[in-house]
Amino acid sequence: MLKQRTIKQLVKTVGIGLHSGTKVELTLRPAAPDTGIVFRRVDLNPIVDFHASANVVGDTRMASTLVKDGAKVSTVEHLMSACAGLGIDNLYIDVDAEEIPIMDGSSASFVFLLQQAGLEEQNTPKKFIRVKKPIEIREGEGANEKWARLEPYHGFRLDFFIEFNHPAVDGTSQRAVVDFGQVSYIRDVARARTFGFMQDVEALRAIGLARGGSLENAIVMDEFRILNPDGLRYEDEFVRHKILDAIGDLYLIGNPLLASYTAHKSGHALNNQLLRALLAQPEAYEIVSFDDLQAAPQSYVRQSFREWAHA
Repeated sequence: MLKQRTIKQLVKTVGIGLHSGTKVELTLRPAAPDTGIVFRRVDLNPIVDFHASANVVGDTRMASTLVKDGAKVSTVEHLMSACAGLGIDNLYIDVDAEEIPIMDGSSASFVFLLQQAGLEEQNTPKKFIRVKKPIEIREGEGANEKWARLEPYHGFRLDFFIEFNHPAVDGTSQRAVVDFGQVSYIRDVARARTFGFMQDVEALRAIGLARGGSLENAIVMDEFRILNPDGLRYEDEFVRHKILDAIGDLYLIGNPLLASYTAHKSGHALNNQLLRALLAQPEAYEIVSFDDLQAAPQSYVRQSFREWAHA
């Protein structure tokens, strides 16, 4: 049986919010089977709980932000991506500010934190959302067209294409395909950092965003080149980070997906619209579990073994 997962023990870290620039304390705690991923604003009285759900995403400017009862917790996608990559089904995420810390701009720090806590299988079947028919969202026309699609697939596969018309980005591969039946999340995705352009920083800060951004937590570019002295971690780090984001955005549906995701210049907003479009068509998906590992998708069978989690 493919089983649900949580962590063995409480673990904490402190970091800076990418957009708020404020210090944030993050605490991860084990959760019972069928709890799901739950973010908790413990600095509020009363504490506000945000269950990972596509319908709780209320703002998608530069990040995925959960909104409830006038409270919010933003930039959840990198931590959600790490949870998806390690197969974490149930987790409490306590945070004392309105933003998850950015750490190094990737999900690698969250992977390390989860591994420090230890992964624990629970004697309850893991529940998947299996996509039964194609769902697509499109926006814009011509050169401005963006789209994202989910299609039936016995596993989890992502195919992403970006286009920024910037010399530093154009000099790298702008398309990447990741199939977790064949590659490791930790090795092939987790270290890809967020990125931004110097000319955009002032405009973003004027609307309260990117106040904590630096060369320590993002790939930063001027009009021509990458400013980070150490360069890129992957040859195609830009598009790999978009895949990392998409994994986190898609995991906000509340369960791991059995689907093939294909996207052209998509982002947080389009990813959330895609999930809402899927959920709006009950005939387009079903909830499934696997008692027989032979029948289960290899991407998730491999993830269920400890060696895979520590690849």
